[in-house]
Amino acid sequence: MREIVVDTETTGLDYKNGDRIIEVACIELINHVATNNHLQFYCSTDKIIDERAKKIHGLSNNFLKKFPTFAEQAEKFLNFINTETLIIHNAEFDLGFINNELELMGSKPLQNKFIDTVLLARRKLNTRVANLDSLCKKFSIDLSARKFHGALLDCQLLSEVYLELLGGQQANLELVNLTADETGLENKKIFNKNKIYKVAISIEEIKQHKKFAAKLKDSSWSKIDY
Repeated sequence: MREIVVDTETTGLDYKNGDRIIEVACIELINHVATNNHLQFYCSTDKIIDERAKKIHGLSNNFLKKFPTFAEQAEKFLNFINTETLIIHNAEFDLGFINNELELMGSKPLQNKFIDTVLLARRKLNTRVANLDSLCKKFSIDLSARKFHGALLDCQLLSEVYLELLGGQQANLELVNLTADETGLENKKIFNKNKIYKVAISIEEIKQHKKFAAKLKDSSWSKIDY
């Protein structure tokens, strides 16, 4: 299952008053776990960045002027998210800005399904406090790199928070089907609980292991007859 974590940084808090997107980041999740596949880009804009926003993300108009606009980069964003479910922290904010940018360039708004992790956290944890910092602290996720709110870093943090909200790594320890393309064999379960497979060890391998174990001080292996 493919999902996409999405985050944006903006010139201010209200696109209805002319604020614009200045950074976009996306991270691919497969079965709720982040892969190395991601997208991140900055956007130039004529809108002056609000000083309060600048203190949050650290971006300036002078830094952004060398980058293309959102409209010039929208295609790669749309291709990356495709029709997948989006994972967004405070989805109303980010989707509002993204759909505003699409409208300004004459495109239709996103039709993707989405999961708002603010609402998910409030429901799962029975709390009103559901900002990203507090959730990372609750789940002991390292925040030391978060000096500013960067879209890619926030996506990385959110992907970890999302996994924890779903039950942690244990949520993914389940039987999965491998396709013929992945295995070169017919489809079958990875494990079969009705069978026990014995691993054969050669005499030479046993000799090598005994030789290695003999070098270990007070090794438990020396007490085992095998």
